[in-house]
Amino acid sequence: MHQGNEVAPPGVNINVPHSARIYDYWLGGKDNFAVDRAVGEAMIQAIPGMRYMAGENRKFVHRVARDLVAKEGIRQFLDIGTGIPTRPNLHEIAQQLEPSARVVYVDNDPIVLVHARALMVSKPEGRSEYISADLRDAASILEDKVLRDTLRSDEPVGLTLIAILMLLSDSDDPWTLVGALRDAMPSGSCLAITHPTADFAPDEVNQAVDAATGAGMTLVARSQEAVRRFFGDWELLDPGLVPVSSWRPDAPVENPEAAYYWAGVARKP
Repeated sequence: MHQGNEVAPPGVNINVPHSARIYDYWLGGKDNFAVDRAVGEAMIQAIPGMRYMAGENRKFVHRVARDLVAKEGIRQFLDIGTGIPTRPNLHEIAQQLEPSARVVYVDNDPIVLVHARALMVSKPEGRSEYISADLRDAASILEDKVLRDTLRSDEPVGLTLIAILMLLSDSDDPWTLVGALRDAMPSGSCLAITHPTADFAPDEVNQAVDAATGAGMTLVARSQEAVRRFFGDWELLDPGLVPVSSWRPDAPVENPEAAYYWAGVARKP
């Protein structure tokens, strides 16, 4: 889509890399710019398995959406840090099992907004909505009229934070931000998180982080314990906080630590 003289939608700075567009590049998408490809390639140089890792992250989203609907009775989702739509999207998985499922997507990249309106079409029985907002301002998400009109305040919510918390530095205090979201969720809600880590391959991951931060991005790899803190006192569902490929895999995983992400789902008492 963006080759040669690259033209961006309003509000998009094509000189600054953005995580959603880098991820799109890894997944083979076309909605990325030269600056995103350059950083994406530098990170692949550091971590040759980066595209595999991005794919494993997507598969986790599909398994979570399926299990939260089928096993936890979740009928509504709040997906923060949506990224550029990659089919099947979360609402498509959920609505295959429960056509009335409702999903609110949240992201702060104008390119995501452009695609969300075109691709995130709901089944008529359910709803799929999009909010342009930033995770750093939890109140603006929780108080948004679209969210309030779409999600019912007295029913459990599937809150998904997939490969997004790495974009917050420790100085942003992401644990408090996530805590505000957890506190707003009804009893029985579930929180799903994936987060990159240097626990498995520190040299590779630190090189990738250096490539991103050198290009002006914030990218933080965190330990298993730091990721566990995001769940607060919620009860981790089996199998706990594990490498992303090991969370309820559809087939045996030969080397679970080949994807450098921690992943887990917890339920609010």
